[in-house]
Amino acid sequence: MMGVADTCFLIDWARFSQRDLLFELFELVLVPEQVLAEVRSESTLLWLSRQLGRRRLQLLTPLPRQLEEAYRIVRASYAIHGLRRLDLPEAICLVVGREHGYVVLTENRGALMIREVLPELSDVVVWRALEVLRELLLRQHVSARSEEEVRALFRRYEEETLHIFPRDELEAVVEEVLRSARGRGARGAEA
Repeated sequence: MMGVADTCFLIDWARFSQRDLLFELFELVLVPEQVLAEVRSESTLLWLSRQLGRRRLQLLTPLPRQLEEAYRIVRASYAIHGLRRLDLPEAICLVVGREHGYVVLTENRGALMIREVLPELSDVVVWRALEVLRELLLRQHVSARSEEEVRALFRRYEEETLHIFPRDELEAVVEEVLRSARGRGARGAEA
């Protein structure tokens, strides 16, 4: 699986002590130049440079047509009343994600919302850290045998990154992970 990440996702994710788990899900994550230009934190830049050196991250220079499309999406986000505005880096991620079928990694709610408004973006897969952690648990890249262990992973992320998940969405994800674990347990007992 391939991903393309924006600034807010990378800044938060770089603070997480288990940040290298990202590469259990993604063989490569693209980072647009415009995203890298926004990062100011020395610790985030250090982590990014290490991952670029390990070829887990790759710098992306958007093509002129991708930039033109991204600017159009940014303008649309400003023109639609009630929609959270997008900046150019998030829009570039959406364009690249759509063109190549990559998962867009962002914490920008506008990136989630605009998919519901612009039909050409409706099929773009957008994951926040909440969905990345969910996938790590569902695909068993992180071992969690109990509800407490599942909740501990999300709590650890929140405490280390200071990014608090919306409670209703977190509860839905925890329930999904627990249902999946119960299903695997039942299948294992039948074998």
